[in-house]
Amino acid sequence: MTRGKQKIEAQKRNAEKNQKAKGSQLEARAVALKISCPICKVQLANANQLGDHYASKHPKEKPPSDSN
Repeated sequence: MTRGKQKIEAQKRNAEKNQKAKGSQLEARAVALKISCPICKVQLANANQLGDHYASKHPKEKPPSDSN
């Protein structure tokens, strides 16, 4: 086995590279979701998504103004 040591080193490098990030993504998610629907309290990223949400989930209601 001529590549035994190289193989082990390559496996270690790949394991380090493919290792998942530690910790939770809850903080990043909370920062990204800034707008919430006043009716159903779902969190959305921007006003365009809120307009689309109102069109699909609350068609009888008017979306809130952009001043929020």
